[in-house]
Amino acid sequence: MVPSHLPKPPKGRTIVIGAGKAAASMARAVERHWAGPPERLEGLVVTRYGHAVPCQRIEVVEAAHPVPDAAGRDGARRMLDLVQGLTADDLVLCLISGGGSALLSLPAPGLSLEDKQAVNRALLSCGADIGQMNCVRKHLSAIKGGRLAAAAAPARVVSLLISDVPGNDPATIASGPTVADPTSFADAREILARYGIDPPPAVSKHLEAAQDETPKPGDPRLSKAEATLISSPQEALEAAAAAARAAGVTPVILGDAIEGEAREVAKVMAGIAHQISRHGQPAAAPCVLLSGGETTVTLRGKGRGGRNLEFLLALGVALNGAPGILALACDTDGIDGTEDNAGAVLGPESLTRARALGRDAKTMLADNDGYGFFAALGDLVVTGPTLTNVNDFRAILVL
Repeated sequence: MVPSHLPKPPKGRTIVIGAGKAAASMARAVERHWAGPPERLEGLVVTRYGHAVPCQRIEVVEAAHPVPDAAGRDGARRMLDLVQGLTADDLVLCLISGGGSALLSLPAPGLSLEDKQAVNRALLSCGADIGQMNCVRKHLSAIKGGRLAAAAAPARVVSLLISDVPGNDPATIASGPTVADPTSFADAREILARYGIDPPPAVSKHLEAAQDETPKPGDPRLSKAEATLISSPQEALEAAAAAARAAGVTPVILGDAIEGEAREVAKVMAGIAHQISRHGQPAAAPCVLLSGGETTVTLRGKGRGGRNLEFLLALGVALNGAPGILALACDTDGIDGTEDNAGAVLGPESLTRARALGRDAKTMLADNDGYGFFAALGDLVVTGPTLTNVNDFRAILVL
Protein backbone atom coordinates (compact mmCIF):
# COMPACT_ATOMS: atom_id res chain seq x y z
CA MET A 1 0.00 0.00 0.00
CA VAL A 2 2.93 2.37 0.56
CA PRO A 3 4.58 2.80 -2.90
CA SER A 4 1.58 4.27 -4.74
CA HIS A 5 1.16 6.95 -2.07
CA LEU A 6 4.76 8.17 -1.84
CA PRO A 7 5.19 11.91 -2.55
CA LYS A 8 7.73 13.25 -4.99
CA PRO A 9 11.19 13.88 -3.54
CA PRO A 10 11.66 17.50 -2.40
CA LYS A 11 14.39 19.99 -3.25
CA GLY A 12 15.79 19.66 0.24
CA ARG A 13 16.06 16.87 2.78
CA THR A 14 13.66 13.98 3.33
CA ILE A 15 13.18 12.94 6.94
CA VAL A 16 11.22 9.71 7.50
CA ILE A 17 9.63 9.32 10.92
CA GLY A 18 6.88 7.11 12.23
CA ALA A 19 5.46 4.89 14.92
CA GLY A 20 3.29 1.82 15.14
CA LYS A 21 3.30 -1.93 14.73
CA ALA A 22 3.67 -1.55 10.95
CA ALA A 23 6.19 1.32 11.10
CA ALA A 24 9.27 -0.76 10.30
CA SER A 25 7.69 -2.63 7.39
CA MET A 26 6.40 0.69 6.04
CA ALA A 27 9.89 2.20 6.34
CA ARG A 28 11.35 -0.73 4.40
CA ALA A 29 8.79 -0.17 1.65
CA VAL A 30 9.77 3.51 1.49
CA GLU A 31 13.44 2.62 1.08
CA ARG A 32 12.71 0.10 -1.67
CA HIS A 33 10.52 2.45 -3.70
CA TRP A 34 11.87 5.95 -2.99
CA ALA A 35 12.42 7.88 -6.23
CA GLY A 36 14.94 10.36 -4.82
CA PRO A 37 18.66 10.02 -4.12
CA PRO A 38 19.11 7.41 -1.34
CA GLU A 39 21.76 9.51 0.37
CA ARG A 40 19.20 12.26 0.97
CA LEU A 41 16.85 9.90 2.78
CA GLU A 42 17.16 9.48 6.55
CA GLY A 43 14.96 9.02 9.57
CA LEU A 44 13.78 7.02 12.55
CA VAL A 45 10.69 4.94 13.30
CA VAL A 46 9.56 3.24 16.50
CA THR A 47 7.83 -0.14 16.49
CA ARG A 48 6.91 -2.80 19.01
CA TYR A 49 9.44 -5.32 20.26
CA GLY A 50 9.62 -8.15 17.74
CA HIS A 51 8.16 -6.08 14.89
CA ALA A 52 11.41 -4.66 13.45
CA VAL A 53 12.70 -5.43 9.95
CA PRO A 54 16.10 -4.49 8.47
CA CYS A 55 16.33 -1.02 6.90
CA GLN A 56 19.34 0.66 5.29
CA ARG A 57 18.94 4.39 5.93
CA ILE A 58 15.99 4.62 8.33
CA GLU A 59 16.77 3.63 11.89
CA VAL A 60 14.30 1.27 13.57
CA VAL A 61 13.84 1.46 17.33
CA GLU A 62 11.85 -1.16 19.25
CA ALA A 63 9.82 -0.24 22.32
CA ALA A 64 7.07 -1.56 24.59
CA HIS A 65 3.34 -1.79 23.88
CA PRO A 66 0.69 -1.28 25.27
CA VAL A 67 2.38 0.26 28.33
CA PRO A 68 5.19 2.61 27.21
CA ASP A 69 8.81 2.26 28.29
CA ALA A 70 12.04 4.28 28.25
CA ALA A 71 12.96 3.07 24.74
CA GLY A 72 9.76 4.58 23.33
CA ARG A 73 10.26 7.79 25.29
CA ASP A 74 13.85 8.19 24.08
CA GLY A 75 12.90 7.35 20.50
CA ALA A 76 10.13 9.96 20.55
CA ARG A 77 12.53 12.59 21.89
CA ARG A 78 15.04 11.83 19.13
CA MET A 79 12.26 11.96 16.54
CA LEU A 80 11.20 15.39 17.75
CA ASP A 81 14.83 16.54 17.51
CA LEU A 82 15.08 15.22 13.94
CA VAL A 83 12.37 17.55 12.64
CA GLN A 84 13.75 20.71 14.25
CA GLY A 85 15.24 23.44 12.05
CA LEU A 86 13.78 22.28 8.73
CA THR A 87 12.97 24.58 5.82
CA ALA A 88 10.12 24.92 3.37
CA ASP A 89 12.18 22.87 0.87
CA ASP A 90 12.29 19.85 3.18
CA LEU A 91 9.87 16.95 3.45
CA VAL A 92 8.85 15.01 6.54
CA LEU A 93 7.33 11.65 5.62
CA CYS A 94 5.46 10.25 8.61
CA LEU A 95 4.51 6.56 8.70
CA ILE A 96 1.75 5.91 11.23
CA SER A 97 -0.03 2.72 12.21
CA GLY A 98 -1.85 1.31 15.20
CA GLY A 99 0.10 1.07 18.44
CA GLY A 100 1.81 4.39 17.87
CA SER A 101 0.24 6.00 20.93
CA ALA A 102 2.13 3.78 23.37
CA LEU A 103 5.26 3.54 21.23
CA LEU A 104 5.58 7.30 20.76
CA SER A 105 5.49 8.27 24.40
CA LEU A 106 7.23 11.55 25.29
CA PRO A 107 5.80 13.02 28.50
CA ALA A 108 4.81 16.67 28.57
CA PRO A 109 7.05 18.98 30.65
CA GLY A 110 6.62 18.27 34.35
CA LEU A 111 5.50 14.66 33.81
CA SER A 112 7.53 11.46 34.12
CA LEU A 113 7.40 8.23 32.19
CA GLU A 114 6.09 6.59 35.35
CA ASP A 115 3.19 9.07 35.42
CA LYS A 116 2.23 8.13 31.87
CA GLN A 117 2.60 4.41 32.59
CA ALA A 118 0.25 4.65 35.55
CA VAL A 119 -2.44 6.45 33.55
CA ASN A 120 -1.99 4.07 30.63
CA ARG A 121 -2.51 1.00 32.82
CA ALA A 122 -5.63 2.51 34.34
CA LEU A 123 -7.09 3.36 30.93
CA LEU A 124 -6.37 -0.13 29.59
CA SER A 125 -8.28 -1.81 32.42
CA CYS A 126 -11.26 0.51 32.91
CA GLY A 127 -13.16 -0.12 29.66
CA ALA A 128 -12.41 3.24 27.98
CA ASP A 129 -12.57 3.16 24.18
CA ILE A 130 -9.60 4.06 22.00
CA GLY A 131 -10.81 7.60 21.28
CA GLN A 132 -11.09 8.35 24.98
CA MET A 133 -7.73 6.81 25.74
CA ASN A 134 -6.03 8.81 23.02
CA CYS A 135 -7.64 12.07 24.13
CA VAL A 136 -5.99 11.66 27.52
CA ARG A 137 -2.70 10.54 25.99
CA LYS A 138 -2.54 13.63 23.75
CA HIS A 139 -2.85 15.95 26.71
CA LEU A 140 -0.06 14.25 28.63
CA SER A 141 2.31 14.28 25.65
CA ALA A 142 4.94 16.53 24.14
CA ILE A 143 4.61 14.94 20.70
CA LYS A 144 1.05 13.70 20.09
CA GLY A 145 -2.06 15.60 19.02
CA GLY A 146 -0.38 17.51 16.17
CA ARG A 147 2.66 18.58 18.15
CA LEU A 148 5.08 16.64 15.94
CA ALA A 149 3.84 18.35 12.77
CA ALA A 150 3.96 21.74 14.48
CA ALA A 151 7.60 21.13 15.40
CA ALA A 152 8.41 20.31 11.76
CA ALA A 153 7.04 23.58 10.34
CA PRO A 154 7.67 25.10 7.81
CA ALA A 155 8.56 21.78 6.15
CA ARG A 156 5.91 19.86 4.23
CA VAL A 157 4.57 16.96 6.33
CA VAL A 158 3.02 13.97 4.53
CA SER A 159 1.56 11.27 6.75
CA LEU A 160 0.66 7.81 5.46
CA LEU A 161 -1.80 6.12 7.82
CA ILE A 162 -2.79 2.52 8.40
CA SER A 163 -5.91 2.66 10.53
CA ASP A 164 -6.64 0.43 13.50
CA VAL A 165 -9.37 2.61 15.01
CA PRO A 166 -13.14 2.57 14.50
CA GLY A 167 -14.10 5.31 12.06
CA ASN A 168 -10.54 5.79 10.73
CA ASP A 169 -10.23 9.28 12.25
CA PRO A 170 -6.66 10.49 11.48
CA ALA A 171 -6.67 12.45 14.74
CA THR A 172 -7.21 9.22 16.68
CA ILE A 173 -4.82 6.86 14.84
CA ALA A 174 -1.73 6.70 17.11
CA SER A 175 -3.10 9.84 18.82
CA GLY A 176 -2.56 11.91 15.66
CA PRO A 177 1.01 13.24 16.10
CA THR A 178 0.79 15.13 12.80
CA VAL A 179 -2.94 15.93 12.81
CA ALA A 180 -4.83 18.81 14.43
CA ASP A 181 -6.55 17.80 17.66
CA PRO A 182 -10.18 18.85 18.28
CA THR A 183 -10.16 17.62 21.91
CA SER A 184 -9.19 19.63 24.98
CA PHE A 185 -7.71 19.39 28.47
CA ALA A 186 -11.27 19.59 29.80
CA ASP A 187 -12.20 16.53 27.74
CA ALA A 188 -9.24 14.62 29.17
CA ARG A 189 -10.21 15.52 32.74
CA GLU A 190 -13.80 14.45 32.13
CA ILE A 191 -12.72 11.04 30.80
CA LEU A 192 -10.60 10.31 33.87
CA ALA A 193 -13.47 11.37 36.12
CA ARG A 194 -16.00 9.26 34.20
CA TYR A 195 -13.99 6.09 34.79
CA GLY A 196 -13.05 6.95 38.36
CA ILE A 197 -9.34 7.14 37.58
CA ASP A 198 -7.29 8.93 40.22
CA PRO A 199 -4.10 9.90 38.36
CA PRO A 200 -0.71 10.73 39.91
CA PRO A 201 -0.57 14.24 41.42
CA ALA A 202 1.64 15.57 38.63
CA VAL A 203 -0.92 14.45 36.04
CA SER A 204 -3.79 16.11 37.91
CA LYS A 205 -1.79 19.33 38.19
CA HIS A 206 -0.90 19.26 34.48
CA LEU A 207 -4.48 18.68 33.34
CA GLU A 208 -5.86 21.36 35.68
CA ALA A 209 -3.31 23.96 34.53
CA ALA A 210 -4.36 23.28 30.91
CA GLN A 211 -1.38 25.12 29.47
CA ASP A 212 0.08 24.58 26.00
CA GLU A 213 -3.08 23.16 24.40
CA THR A 214 -2.65 20.84 21.40
CA PRO A 215 -2.72 22.43 17.90
CA LYS A 216 -6.31 22.86 16.74
CA PRO A 217 -7.83 22.79 13.23
CA GLY A 218 -6.71 25.89 11.38
CA ASP A 219 -3.41 26.21 13.26
CA PRO A 220 -0.98 27.84 10.76
CA ARG A 221 1.84 25.52 11.88
CA LEU A 222 -0.09 22.63 10.35
CA SER A 223 -0.92 24.38 7.07
CA LYS A 224 1.52 22.18 5.12
CA ALA A 225 0.58 18.94 6.85
CA GLU A 226 -1.51 16.37 5.00
CA ALA A 227 -2.62 12.85 5.93
CA THR A 228 -3.65 9.98 3.66
CA LEU A 229 -5.32 6.76 4.76
CA ILE A 230 -3.63 3.92 2.85
CA SER A 231 -5.18 0.87 4.54
CA SER A 232 -8.12 0.23 6.84
CA PRO A 233 -10.17 -2.49 8.58
CA GLN A 234 -12.82 -2.34 5.84
CA GLU A 235 -10.31 -3.56 3.26
CA ALA A 236 -9.53 -6.59 5.42
CA LEU A 237 -13.24 -7.40 5.70
CA GLU A 238 -13.77 -7.04 1.95
CA ALA A 239 -10.83 -9.35 1.25
CA ALA A 240 -12.29 -11.92 3.66
CA ALA A 241 -15.68 -11.57 1.99
CA ALA A 242 -14.11 -12.30 -1.39
CA ALA A 243 -12.45 -15.42 0.04
CA ALA A 244 -15.78 -16.57 1.47
CA ARG A 245 -17.57 -16.14 -1.85
CA ALA A 246 -14.86 -18.15 -3.59
CA ALA A 247 -15.53 -20.94 -1.09
CA GLY A 248 -19.27 -20.86 -1.74
CA VAL A 249 -20.11 -19.15 1.55
CA THR A 250 -22.24 -15.99 1.70
CA PRO A 251 -20.44 -13.16 3.54
CA VAL A 252 -22.32 -10.69 5.73
CA ILE A 253 -20.20 -7.73 6.78
CA LEU A 254 -21.64 -6.40 10.03
CA GLY A 255 -19.32 -3.42 10.31
CA ASP A 256 -15.69 -2.32 10.51
CA ALA A 257 -16.10 -0.08 13.58
CA ILE A 258 -17.87 -2.20 16.18
CA GLU A 259 -17.11 -1.13 19.74
CA GLY A 260 -18.33 -1.95 23.24
CA GLU A 261 -17.54 -4.48 25.95
CA ALA A 262 -16.23 -7.62 24.26
CA ARG A 263 -18.60 -9.92 26.16
CA GLU A 264 -21.64 -7.75 25.31
CA VAL A 265 -20.71 -7.61 21.61
CA ALA A 266 -20.39 -11.39 21.73
CA LYS A 267 -23.96 -11.78 23.02
CA VAL A 268 -25.32 -9.69 20.15
CA MET A 269 -23.38 -11.65 17.54
CA ALA A 270 -24.47 -14.94 19.06
CA GLY A 271 -28.06 -13.77 18.63
CA ILE A 272 -27.47 -12.99 14.95
CA ALA A 273 -25.84 -16.40 14.43
CA HIS A 274 -28.83 -18.11 16.07
CA GLN A 275 -31.20 -16.17 13.78
CA ILE A 276 -29.33 -17.39 10.71
CA SER A 277 -29.29 -20.98 11.95
CA ARG A 278 -32.98 -21.02 12.87
CA HIS A 279 -34.58 -18.71 10.33
CA GLY A 280 -32.09 -18.04 7.51
CA GLN A 281 -32.00 -14.33 8.31
CA PRO A 282 -30.30 -12.01 7.37
CA ALA A 283 -28.78 -14.66 5.10
CA ALA A 284 -29.17 -18.38 4.62
CA ALA A 285 -26.48 -20.80 5.71
CA PRO A 286 -23.74 -21.39 4.81
CA CYS A 287 -22.74 -17.84 5.60
CA VAL A 288 -20.07 -16.04 7.56
CA LEU A 289 -20.52 -12.96 9.75
CA LEU A 290 -17.53 -10.66 9.38
CA SER A 291 -16.72 -7.72 11.61
CA GLY A 292 -13.91 -5.45 12.74
CA GLY A 293 -13.40 -2.68 15.21
CA GLU A 294 -12.05 -2.51 18.73
CA THR A 295 -13.95 -3.89 21.68
CA THR A 296 -12.98 -3.17 25.27
CA VAL A 297 -12.50 -5.28 28.37
CA THR A 298 -13.16 -4.11 31.90
CA LEU A 299 -10.88 -6.22 34.06
CA ARG A 300 -12.65 -7.93 36.93
CA GLY A 301 -10.52 -11.05 37.37
CA LYS A 302 -6.87 -12.03 37.30
CA GLY A 303 -6.80 -14.20 34.19
CA ARG A 304 -4.82 -13.75 30.98
CA GLY A 305 -6.10 -12.79 27.58
CA GLY A 306 -6.83 -9.92 25.23
CA ARG A 307 -10.12 -8.59 23.96
CA ASN A 308 -10.41 -11.18 21.15
CA LEU A 309 -10.19 -14.10 23.57
CA GLU A 310 -12.66 -12.36 25.87
CA PHE A 311 -15.05 -11.97 22.92
CA LEU A 312 -14.62 -15.56 21.80
CA LEU A 313 -15.08 -17.07 25.25
CA ALA A 314 -18.21 -14.97 25.82
CA LEU A 315 -19.47 -16.04 22.39
CA GLY A 316 -18.96 -19.67 23.34
CA VAL A 317 -20.96 -19.18 26.55
CA ALA A 318 -23.78 -17.47 24.63
CA LEU A 319 -23.90 -20.10 21.88
CA ASN A 320 -23.69 -22.95 24.42
CA GLY A 321 -22.62 -25.56 21.90
CA ALA A 322 -25.09 -24.65 19.15
CA PRO A 323 -24.38 -27.03 16.24
CA GLY A 324 -22.87 -25.80 13.00
CA ILE A 325 -21.53 -22.49 14.35
CA LEU A 326 -17.77 -21.87 14.45
CA ALA A 327 -15.82 -18.69 15.02
CA LEU A 328 -12.42 -17.05 14.85
CA ALA A 329 -11.37 -13.79 16.49
CA CYS A 330 -7.87 -12.37 16.07
CA ASP A 331 -5.95 -9.12 16.18
CA THR A 332 -4.55 -8.44 12.71
CA ASP A 333 -1.16 -7.43 14.14
CA GLY A 334 -0.70 -10.99 15.43
CA ILE A 335 -0.79 -10.06 19.13
CA ASP A 336 -3.99 -10.08 21.18
CA GLY A 337 -3.36 -7.69 24.04
CA THR A 338 -0.04 -8.54 25.68
CA GLU A 339 0.05 -12.28 25.02
CA ASP A 340 1.85 -14.34 22.34
CA ASN A 341 -1.23 -15.24 20.31
CA ALA A 342 -3.28 -13.43 17.69
CA GLY A 343 -6.55 -14.91 18.96
CA ALA A 344 -8.26 -18.30 18.91
CA VAL A 345 -10.88 -20.48 17.25
CA LEU A 346 -14.16 -21.73 18.72
CA GLY A 347 -16.32 -24.69 17.73
CA PRO A 348 -19.60 -26.26 18.91
CA GLU A 349 -17.65 -28.76 21.01
CA SER A 350 -15.31 -26.27 22.72
CA LEU A 351 -17.23 -25.98 25.99
CA THR A 352 -17.69 -29.77 26.23
CA ARG A 353 -13.99 -30.38 25.62
CA ALA A 354 -13.12 -27.79 28.25
CA ARG A 355 -15.42 -29.41 30.85
CA ALA A 356 -13.67 -32.71 30.24
CA LEU A 357 -10.46 -30.95 31.22
CA GLY A 358 -12.04 -29.51 34.36
CA ARG A 359 -12.42 -25.99 32.96
CA ASP A 360 -15.71 -24.12 33.14
CA ALA A 361 -16.24 -21.42 30.51
CA LYS A 362 -18.43 -19.15 32.66
CA THR A 363 -16.01 -19.25 35.58
CA MET A 364 -13.03 -18.50 33.35
CA LEU A 365 -14.90 -15.66 31.63
CA ALA A 366 -15.61 -14.12 35.02
CA ASP A 367 -11.86 -14.25 35.68
CA ASN A 368 -11.03 -12.71 32.25
CA ASP A 369 -9.07 -15.89 31.49
CA GLY A 370 -9.72 -16.48 27.82
CA TYR A 371 -6.07 -17.37 27.31
CA GLY A 372 -6.17 -20.17 29.86
CA PHE A 373 -9.37 -21.56 28.34
CA PHE A 374 -8.21 -21.72 24.71
CA ALA A 375 -4.62 -22.67 25.55
CA ALA A 376 -5.92 -25.75 27.41
CA LEU A 377 -7.85 -26.74 24.27
CA GLY A 378 -4.90 -26.11 21.96
CA ASP A 379 -7.07 -23.68 20.03
CA LEU A 380 -4.98 -20.50 20.22
CA VAL A 381 -4.04 -18.93 16.89
CA VAL A 382 -0.33 -18.07 16.97
CA THR A 383 1.02 -16.21 13.94
CA GLY A 384 3.76 -14.02 15.39
CA PRO A 385 3.91 -10.35 14.38
CA THR A 386 2.23 -9.76 11.00
CA LEU A 387 3.97 -6.36 10.56
CA THR A 388 0.68 -4.64 9.84
CA ASN A 389 -2.34 -3.65 11.91
CA VAL A 390 -5.93 -2.98 10.83
CA ASN A 391 -7.50 -3.77 14.17
CA ASP A 392 -9.51 -6.84 15.20
CA PHE A 393 -10.97 -9.39 12.80
CA ARG A 394 -13.90 -11.62 13.68
CA ALA A 395 -15.53 -14.34 11.57
CA ILE A 396 -18.53 -16.43 12.67
CA LEU A 397 -19.30 -19.28 10.30
CA VAL A 398 -22.84 -20.69 10.27
CA LEU A 399 -23.21 -23.99 8.41
